[in-house]
Amino acid sequence: MSDDVGWVPDAMKASVPWVRTVGIEFAEVGPTRVVASLPDREELRNHVGGPHAAMIFGLAETASGAVGLAAFGATMERATPLVVSSQIGYRKLARGPLTAEAVLTRPADEVLAELDAGRRPEFTVDVTVRDADGTETTTVSVVWTLKPNRAASGS
Repeated sequence: MSDDVGWVPDAMKASVPWVRTVGIEFAEVGPTRVVASLPDREELRNHVGGPHAAMIFGLAETASGAVGLAAFGATMERATPLVVSSQIGYRKLARGPLTAEAVLTRPADEVLAELDAGRRPEFTVDVTVRDADGTETTTVSVVWTLKPNRAASGS
């Protein structure tokens, strides 16, 4: 697995237009950890003046997807990453710009070994969302799978 994952932010912005639309930026990208941010813009807010819950979840899910892409990008020709499930906990009212830290909770080598063995592996990415003061506002756990691509039929 290559540690060169500098291409991930551009790939996320190109393949997921919503990422560009809301202005998500990537401060750190690695195969086990991603830090992404969401700006504080009026059109992204809810009725109490903070980021809408959909924006918070979207930031967290995007950060988790970037971790998956960084960790398993080399497998994209043979497997497609898909979300299996997500769990979200709102801990404190979010205000202002947000930062999401997403961490792969299982070694990528284990996931790839399952894929190589013909199984459909799952992996979890845990995400912590914090406000500008560093206060934890939201936690999200996203379970992903690598769905093996069907081989193109030759006849």
